[in-house]
Amino acid sequence: MKYHPIDKNLFVKNRKNFASEMKSNSLAVFNSNDIYPISADSTMPFQQHRDIFYLSGVDQEESILVIFPDCPNKKHRELLFLKETNDHIAVWEGEKLTKEKAFEVSGVKTVYWLKDLEKIMFELMTQCDTVYINTNEHYRANVETETREDRFTKWLKSTYPAHAVAKSAPILQRLRSVKDPIEIDIMQQACNITEKGFRRILDFVKPGVWEYNIEAEFMHEFLNNRSKGFAYSPIVASGNNANVLHYVENNQECKAGDLILLDIGAEYANYSSDMTRTIPVSGKFSKRQKEVYNAVNRVKNEATKLLVPGTLIGEYHKEVGKLMTAELLGLKLLDKADVQNEDPDWPAYKKYFMHGTSHHIGLDTHDYGILTEPIQANMVFTVEPGIYIPDEGFGIRLEDDVVIQESSEPFNLMRNIPIDADDIESIMNS
Repeated sequence: MKYHPIDKNLFVKNRKNFASEMKSNSLAVFNSNDIYPISADSTMPFQQHRDIFYLSGVDQEESILVIFPDCPNKKHRELLFLKETNDHIAVWEGEKLTKEKAFEVSGVKTVYWLKDLEKIMFELMTQCDTVYINTNEHYRANVETETREDRFTKWLKSTYPAHAVAKSAPILQRLRSVKDPIEIDIMQQACNITEKGFRRILDFVKPGVWEYNIEAEFMHEFLNNRSKGFAYSPIVASGNNANVLHYVENNQECKAGDLILLDIGAEYANYSSDMTRTIPVSGKFSKRQKEVYNAVNRVKNEATKLLVPGTLIGEYHKEVGKLMTAELLGLKLLDKADVQNEDPDWPAYKKYFMHGTSHHIGLDTHDYGILTEPIQANMVFTVEPGIYIPDEGFGIRLEDDVVIQESSEPFNLMRNIPIDADDIESIMNS
């Protein structure tokens, strides 16, 4: 892996926290992701399943973690099953984790090769009453592919049909949403890499560059700083492209007088950053562009202050809607009649700001978190208001990643990334 080693105590602690929420005499299993085929012998770059990474730090394919806190055999309370490395694999792919290296990474002492899986699992299943399976229950999930986890679950339930079944997802949703200090440090590194990319393009952008040129500049900086690259598909949207919320073609020329909406974040050690900035192609905002920009920035700053422990996300979004409504009235995009006659289910401000303001972020860009439960300290959220005006040929969104604090305003992981309109202009013209 490109990233520096992570303190294995993080993964030891994560497993301990998970085990403390399990039923008595139960066992939980977590699988790595597949390497997905493209065609012929081509494959997509491997991406580890975030749950097994969160609990073990193992970042390779064909890996299985088992947690069995009440196992009578103390050696089997935590187990890893790994693909056995050999000389052929070492020559063609690079050496996989040895048993010794797996312990260094994860803190799991008992490591078996996958060829022993069925034999060991039979022993474990005769000793437990309940098995935790890991299903994807994220509120945005829409998975059409059968995953390695799905196939394993099918095998486990058909082979051992008499066992009670429980779900890992509710436990992981809560645990993963509250970040350990080590995780926050890693996310800060991801944000710092994003900052380097952004500062690079502020010196690069001028009329006539293409959106994909800007994407390439970011990728150069990310790879140069031990990132695999983008945490999600990058958005480089000039002019009216900014009014397409998930514009990812990045294939248009950036023209004088236009704005460019950049929704881009580096990953680091599988953790995401998620930044949005909007900059002028010519290095200077028009009067109208700056008016709208400053309105979005004010909403972002005020919305951030609302993210405190005990807040419910649904209520938070309603309050942000009020902030945005006031700004849209000031910009003359709405009038009082629009607000008085609005549909409560689709308020007037939604015409210009149609998406949510915040989501959890961590190992996934849209990370785990139960939206019906109050915000807690050490959760990490994005804050990303926007105003989109197709009739005027531009859209503006601004976004930072912030850590919820126990008794003060959130801590901004992107505090060093330029955002003030005057600062953007100054850097681009220096």
